[in-house]
Amino acid sequence: MDEQDRRRAQERAQEIQRALAEQDVHTVAVTYVDNVGITRVKGVPLATLDSVAAWGVGISPVFDAFGFDDIPVTGRFAPGAVGDLRMHPDLERITVLAAQPGWALAPGERYDQEGEPHPFDQRMLTRKAVAALAEQGYTAKAAIEVEWVIGLPGSGDEFIPAVHGPAYGMARLVERSDYLGDLLTALARQHVAVVQVHPEYAAGQLELSVAAEDPVGAADTYVLVRETIRAISQQHGLRVSFSPKVLAEGVGNGGHVHLSIAKDGENLFAGGSGRFGMTPTAESFAAGILGRLPALLVVGAPSVASYLRLIPQHWAGAYAAWGLENRETALRLVTGPVGNRENAANIEIKCFDQTANPYLAIAGLLFAGLAGINEQATLAEPIDVDPATLGTKELLRHGIRPLPASLGEAVAAFEADQTLFEAFGEPLATTLVDLRRAEVERFAKATPEEVAAALRWVH
Repeated sequence: MDEQDRRRAQERAQEIQRALAEQDVHTVAVTYVDNVGITRVKGVPLATLDSVAAWGVGISPVFDAFGFDDIPVTGRFAPGAVGDLRMHPDLERITVLAAQPGWALAPGERYDQEGEPHPFDQRMLTRKAVAALAEQGYTAKAAIEVEWVIGLPGSGDEFIPAVHGPAYGMARLVERSDYLGDLLTALARQHVAVVQVHPEYAAGQLELSVAAEDPVGAADTYVLVRETIRAISQQHGLRVSFSPKVLAEGVGNGGHVHLSIAKDGENLFAGGSGRFGMTPTAESFAAGILGRLPALLVVGAPSVASYLRLIPQHWAGAYAAWGLENRETALRLVTGPVGNRENAANIEIKCFDQTANPYLAIAGLLFAGLAGINEQATLAEPIDVDPATLGTKELLRHGIRPLPASLGEAVAAFEADQTLFEAFGEPLATTLVDLRRAEVERFAKATPEEVAAALRWVH
């Protein structure tokens, strides 16, 4: 950032300071999401926002090497205790927090002391992926579904469901209508476009969907929604978990990503001559993602707990296959209703969960999809049944394979994928591998119940 950029940033920040002061904001939470999916923060008093906009706020690079337990890993590129970064707020994404009076939130981006982009910065990686698409004339839209469970206060790590009605049943909404009403009101005040909210399958589980937007904005909105859920839950005396497996048995919390690409403003997943209205470019984009899903799990299902969820016949998408509205394939094609397909058509990646850093997850999908376009990749035949009901011979005939059954297998696939490794950059990619291996080692002798309990309240 040169002197002119700093002056512009300060002037814009001063405009925002005046507006936020009128809304009784006293502090701005500048956030980023680390490599194990935990949102980290530096609080900035409103009076200093103009200075922080120009010069950033100091933050240690060591957080990029933190595991879920806040213990940093060591490795060839893993940041240590030495050094400092400057985190700059995105002034145009500052949001007054409806559930935290006096506070606003702004996503941050990190630079070194010389003003160069930090090679580990996940939000800037998403912007890099968006720019790579734009170079070839494409734009993208994305949205991430949020599933969570609410629990009653208890002792230790135990989980006591705070809602008991049937899955998808109106009884759950009746039981917690005040809670959900407060949540939807807060999100509306924060200008989040909620599409739907409903009870989910697991004990105490709910789900919320938002409108699609640009990829960086989608990741920003996802962070905002989760932190709003957390704040509203605390106001209602509830515990909240986004873990992929709150309990070792049953289904878990997913973090399904919806994604589409367009050219010249036209959605390439609709109006085409291919299967279900896809254009050849859209099919190649989807094929690039499907072919790289085993490696993408390192950023999309990056926890040992992820693989307690990623099992067949739990709507988690445990097979590397695709189908029209097939909720048991890892890639689900959604066309939307007749008359609105140019707006609604997209692909849903079902195997991702919320231990993922949303910026890394979306960036990985965009890089994989773009590689598919450049390779002119094609999809195999779609599957219109649950893959788990097919025998081994049928799975082989359709070219279907299970996704990795462990984090260690996903790490091996990621290391072997040169396209993703290069897109992420060696320092970040290598540190992701180091972090995942450290978690694998941490839980090497743990039972599923012990894994679920250890990670239940982390995310």
